[in-house]
Amino acid sequence: MKEMVSIFVVILGLVTSLTAWPAIDEFDVFNYGASGVGQTDDSQAFVHAWRDACNAETHSARVIVPRGGTFLLNPLMFHGPCKPKIIYFIITGTIMASGWPKTWKGHDSSQWIAFKNVTGLNVYGSGLIDGQGMRWWDQSCRYHPDHEGCTKLAPTVLKFLSCNECTLSSIDIVNSPQTHVLIMDSKGFNVDNVMIQSPQDSPNTDGIHIHSSHLVKITNSKIGTGDDCISIGDHSSNIHISNIECGPGHGISIGSLGKDGEMVLVENIDIRDSSFRGTTNGARIKTWQVGRGNIRHVIFENLVFDTVDNPIIIDQNYCDIRGKCEEKASKSGVKISDVAYKNLYGTSSSNIAITLNCSRSVPCSGISMKNINLSSIKPGKSLSASCINVQGKEVGVNPGSCISN
Repeated sequence: MKEMVSIFVVILGLVTSLTAWPAIDEFDVFNYGASGVGQTDDSQAFVHAWRDACNAETHSARVIVPRGGTFLLNPLMFHGPCKPKIIYFIITGTIMASGWPKTWKGHDSSQWIAFKNVTGLNVYGSGLIDGQGMRWWDQSCRYHPDHEGCTKLAPTVLKFLSCNECTLSSIDIVNSPQTHVLIMDSKGFNVDNVMIQSPQDSPNTDGIHIHSSHLVKITNSKIGTGDDCISIGDHSSNIHISNIECGPGHGISIGSLGKDGEMVLVENIDIRDSSFRGTTNGARIKTWQVGRGNIRHVIFENLVFDTVDNPIIIDQNYCDIRGKCEEKASKSGVKISDVAYKNLYGTSSSNIAITLNCSRSVPCSGISMKNINLSSIKPGKSLSASCINVQGKEVGVNPGSCISN
């Protein structure tokens, strides 16, 4: 009798644990009226699917963007906080912008798809997000300043605003009107195995921009755009970037920072195990002369350059007019310190492979270079290095010597 009671208790416990296990609800945009033909606006289907997923009384919820569908979306904001602890936003189909700038009339022209105040969001899938940025590029003030009605601001494909403990993975993102992915005011954000692509001459199309965010990891991704593959903005820390294939584009950059004379802080940045092919820059730090604050504790390690204009560059006299960035008499400047370059190899397409252009008033300090070997793409051509107002040390650096110990 005791054995039967014990068995009943065990079975009851199993049933109780199974029924207590939180369910996962699925919200397929087709079930909310999406056409998936790429010609009619499916925005409301996505809005309603998100609304129900965000309010689901479950541990986890899934928004499904199915394979085989092409979904035309106007500007959208997916708001949190949400009731489920985890929301999966699974994209196996294609999401497409209208491509016509007039669609943004009455909307925020810097934004296409955005998530805000969502914790535990996981955006992934084998699908494609196409920003259809061609018409925006054709009216960009950067390349068409004489164009009547030219635009300085254009939509970012994906914005993550105040999104904590989130992931973006296994997605292809192409042809953004401007920046492809923005991570802002977020903590604990992982990006893995994404492909980001736009033409080399597309203006301001950064791959991923990080701003005011912490504990961000970007790994195992291919990024080729008309601007920085990855850029790190102000008030960001504990950023880890590795196994990135960058090119074309402007490299992986910290900055630019301090344009309006503000106080900046970027620290604990680790960039490693990555390659650059045909980029204008490789490992870059750029600050405006009027800025204040600090960039510190930065590591560039195990990087390979293939036909890169400026493989290693620090520019404390950055400006937005190329060739016009002369140093001015000023006591301000963003302090750059404790930057390590280790195991960097490859080819430079310019004669000066290493440029450390630091400020007289706020010199770069604690700069270390070890095991660096850069050669010209032209056989037999020697390269040089230029270091101004730099304090630190170097060991095994070619071209060198450059840093004043």
